[in-house]
Amino acid sequence: MVGSAVCDALLARGDEVVGLSRNPRRAQESNPTVAWHAWNPALERPPAEALEGVDGVINVIGEEINQRWTEEAKRRIRDSRIQATHNLVQAISTADPRPKVLVSQSAVGYYGDRGDAIVDEDTPQGSRFDAEVCVDWEAEAREAETAGVRVVVTRTAPILDKRGGLLKQLLLPFKLGLGGPIAGGSQYLPWIHLDDEVRILLWALDDERVSGTINASAPEPVTNREFSRTLGRVLHRPAVLPVPKLAVATLRGGELADTVAGGQRVVPRRALDLGFEFRYPELGPALRAALS
Repeated sequence: MVGSAVCDALLARGDEVVGLSRNPRRAQESNPTVAWHAWNPALERPPAEALEGVDGVINVIGEEINQRWTEEAKRRIRDSRIQATHNLVQAISTADPRPKVLVSQSAVGYYGDRGDAIVDEDTPQGSRFDAEVCVDWEAEAREAETAGVRVVVTRTAPILDKRGGLLKQLLLPFKLGLGGPIAGGSQYLPWIHLDDEVRILLWALDDERVSGTINASAPEPVTNREFSRTLGRVLHRPAVLPVPKLAVATLRGGELADTVAGGQRVVPRRALDLGFEFRYPELGPALRAALS
């Protein structure tokens, strides 16, 4: 979802775009303007010719994390982020000439459960599985700095777009009038509209002032309860049926249920300090735009 939107935005402004995909034939059918190359990210470096003449790299690869965290799933989640980024950075470091910048995804899961506390880029890491993955994922991306590459790590919040992610999962139960807050609803839920996610990635790509960690999250985080009420209003549906933590645990397992029941009141302090302007800073307009 994110990679496709990034390609469209780059092409719209006149850039030439090279894409890496496990299935380049299918990707070519979806977007024939991109020069696609095959890459099995957890097993190999991308082909050297894919990086020839490339000015910058945006890394948004990663196995779906919203699944039951079996040991096999955890391995795939880790390898698709950590080993894949390691392989990508190795290819970047040996390219001649090298790309000037790597913008590499991470996630707000880095912070773990922080309750009501304001969370910015200086907040320490959490201790759960998703936090540990983010720590190692980011460390692999930063290895590109040793080769003189500017590195930006974006800790991304759940992205609002009806085609995928959090919003797609919520649409059916909310449209049926079965939506409501999860696990009490008092936990904070960071979020970002897909347009702002793409804009912050391209801003990090272009602006040489930007390096290090950036929270890719809208400046107005809300509680899960407020998110549910707002989505219900936008859909003109009731949003009063609570979803107990036990139900999430039954569907996705206890570890993921603990993560969902926790919260992060994330703010994008560094992006705002550097002058980035969000197109959708408030939830209501963001949801209406995402569902239009």
